[in-house]
Amino acid sequence: MPLKIISAGAVKRGVATVAANFERAANDKVEVVFATAPKLRERVLAGETADVIVAPPAAMDVFEQHGKIAAGSRGHVGRSRVGVVMHKDAAAPDVSDTAAFTSALRNASAVVYNTASSGIYIEKLLDKLGLRNELAARSVQVQSGSAVMEAVAARPPGAVGLAQISEVMVLIDKGCAVKLVAPLPDEIQNITRYDAAASAGSANPQPALALARELASDAAKKIFIASGID
Repeated sequence: MPLKIISAGAVKRGVATVAANFERAANDKVEVVFATAPKLRERVLAGETADVIVAPPAAMDVFEQHGKIAAGSRGHVGRSRVGVVMHKDAAAPDVSDTAAFTSALRNASAVVYNTASSGIYIEKLLDKLGLRNELAARSVQVQSGSAVMEAVAARPPGAVGLAQISEVMVLIDKGCAVKLVAPLPDEIQNITRYDAAASAGSANPQPALALARELASDAAKKIFIASGID
């Protein structure tokens, strides 16, 4: 039976690469399943089995409280930032500071974000900037980070997408017709941390622990940095 990783989607590219490297080195088949952080939390708490879990600390804390992860197996994978994405043919606006970013959203034909962790942050940010009601008619919510890029690519240039930079890079690599304009300005940036841990319910505890530790290793960090996770 293959080792199973259930992981948040924002770290998809790095997790997939580390899993493939581990599979070759250890000669253990590894299957990776990705989901948004809220869905991942629901699935694990509902009893879905896995060998390794990769999730933000808030979810990991809950898993720890419920005995879902093996004691002492939790390690830091990396941090993800939110970026501004547009159609590849669009003229990129200035988003270098909060005022410029606000102006770019006001001039957008649509503002696209997801229902996952980054999307929850974007909703709070729009409230903070006083834009939630103003942009309501042009706001588009989709289920995942990849769906943000797909929605922006499917629209005429002018729509602005807001998603984890690591997910933007994955879709660009796949040929999606979008481009990364820039990260959110530092003063309003949202940094999401991701941890890896072996599942307490793993049927393969030793390989699961080894894989969890590999995901949090120094060698893996180089892979994650190349994928947009620092």
